[in-house]
Order: sequence, then structure tokens, then C-alpha cells
Amino acid sequence: MRRPFSAWPAALFIGLCLLASARSDAVTPDPTLTPPVHRRPPDQTFLTFPEWFLVHSPAEYAAFLARTEHPSAFPFFAHIGQFWQSYAAVRHEIQRFPFNGGYHAMIVVIGTSTTVEYGLKGLYEHTIGRLAEATKTSGAPVAEEAFAARYAQAYVDFIRVDPWYQFDFWSQLRTLWTQVPRSGPDAIRKWERRFALTSELLVKEGYARLIKLGTQSLYDAPKPVTAVVLNRAPEDGVAAHPEYQALGAPRADGLVLATVPRYEGFTTYGRWIAAQGIDFVEIAGNRGDVVASVLVPEGWRPAFGRVLFEQPILTRPGTRRVVIALPVERLAAELRREALIGSQVVVEHLYDF
Repeated sequence: MRRPFSAWPAALFIGLCLLASARSDAVTPDPTLTPPVHRRPPDQTFLTFPEWFLVHSPAEYAAFLARTEHPSAFPFFAHIGQFWQSYAAVRHEIQRFPFNGGYHAMIVVIGTSTTVEYGLKGLYEHTIGRLAEATKTSGAPVAEEAFAARYAQAYVDFIRVDPWYQFDFWSQLRTLWTQVPRSGPDAIRKWERRFALTSELLVKEGYARLIKLGTQSLYDAPKPVTAVVLNRAPEDGVAAHPEYQALGAPRADGLVLATVPRYEGFTTYGRWIAAQGIDFVEIAGNRGDVVASVLVPEGWRPAFGRVLFEQPILTRPGTRRVVIALPVERLAAELRREALIGSQVVVEHLYDF
């Protein structure tokens, strides 16, 4: 006998399948509040570290020159190892993201260039440079050594904000030959330093011009700002931080979309925002991990975030660089932690995608 309602289960099953299919085809609302023009991929906060190591390393070199009469003792070869160690750690960390071929290619190019530069400089300093150092009898830096320290610091100050290839190496070379006295004690060391500095500045000026031409033809100028979504607008010190720009009025839920400086300026503005009890909701359209590096005493361990890797600061025994990934929503809270901003722990940089 035919069951009068035997078709109902089949009809119900087909209807549920159609409903599930319709739901799966529906567009999932994008929760990101940052406009697409200000978004950057989530892997860039990680990939930015090897790029910034090539700021941290010259900064360490400049500080080293400022306090020593023996520049040949700088650990160039070890810094080469630290660069590639950081890149390997970053590559391991970002395997879950789509491969960012352009950024990886850029890192390999600048890493290879630095390896060649540091390798040649290390060989020179450990041989000719060290022999010339040994000829000094006055016990004071020669004028060329003082110039080298000033030039190294000027270079670091510049690349914290602008690309290295825009630095005016030619102007530094003119200063060397027009303002640094050529006579004085320790003549062998003076002329050895003058030869080394002249060679370096000429090579870097030529290489910078080639890179500048290639960059202008292949890449658009990077945005100088980073968009952030905050849980409320800052009220204190706004006049002293003119590069903070709100993009429209606060939302009904109190969230604020704004732009702050990118690169070095992001660390300064991030501290300012956090100090007011304000939290980040998004950075460059990202709510996942953001990377920070801190300089800490040997043996220090963070009570926050996830340690990606550590590096000793080779010219400051007892100090280490710890590179940490932590959720965007926790960044400001950790900046406010007394343990993080205390005298023994220095926030070196926030890597803002």
C-alpha cells in the first residue's frame, strides 16, 4: 500500500539542502572597518622585521662608533647571520598566509646586498683596518674616525623615516674632503680611514642611484601613514601629535578611524595612544597578530605575547632583542604594562604592517 506522506521526508531533505546551499553561497559580511585603500596583508608585520633589522644593525654600528676607538671590532659577520636568522624565523611563521612574492624578493635583494657589504667591510676591517688601528700613537680618535661616527648616525636618523637610497652620500663625501682636516697625528690611520670612507661613499652613491631608478620604474611610492581603528579618540596631546588625523566622525559605537605615521613614527604614536588608555581594534585592517621587538636584560621573559625569536645585542653584552607577536587588541595594554615600559625594558619598534 502506498503511504500517503512518503514524499515528505524527501521533500524536507531537498528543501534543507537548498537552504544550506543558499546560505553557503551568501556573501559573508566583511567585519573590517578600515577602508580597502588603507589595508595591508597580515603577513607584512612579520616580513617587516628583516627589513627593519637593516635599520637596527646600522643603529648599533653608529652607537658602537660613538663610543669606541676600534671600529674593526664590530661583528659584521655575526650581523649577517642575525639577518638571515630573522628571515628564516619569519618565513616559518607566515606559512599560513598566501605567499607574498614581491616582498620576499625585496628582502632577499636587500639581504644579499647587505651580506656582500658587511662581508667585504668585515674582511677589510679585520685586516687593513686593524693594522691601521695598531699604528695609532696619540690615543685619540683621528678626525676621519669622528666623521665616520657622525656620518653613521646621520644615516641611521635618515633611514628611520626614509628609504636608504634617498640618503645624500655625495654630500657626505664632499664634507669629508672639504671640512675634515687632512693633516694631523696618526697619518697612516687618517689616510686609511679616508680611503675606506671615500670608497664606501662612492659605491653607495652609485648603487643608490641605480636602486632609485629601478624603484621608481617598478613600484609606487609607499603610503606614509597607517590607518588604525581605536576604541575611542585621543584627547590629550593631540596638538603635539599633528600627524594623527581622524577620518570622519566617531561611529555610533564610539570607534574611531584615523591615520598615524608609518614606520618609525608608528612606535611613537602607538605609545602616545596607549598611554591614554585607548586600545587598538585594527591596524591597517588587521585584527590578528602584530609584531613588536623589545630590548631586555639577559634572562628576561615576557609575560605577554608569543616569542618568535631572540637575538643578542652583540656590542652590548647582557642585552637581548626579543621579537614578540601579540594580538592587535592587546598591543596598547601591553604598552601600558609597567614591566614593558620600565627602565630595563625598551620597546625598540612596533612593526605596523
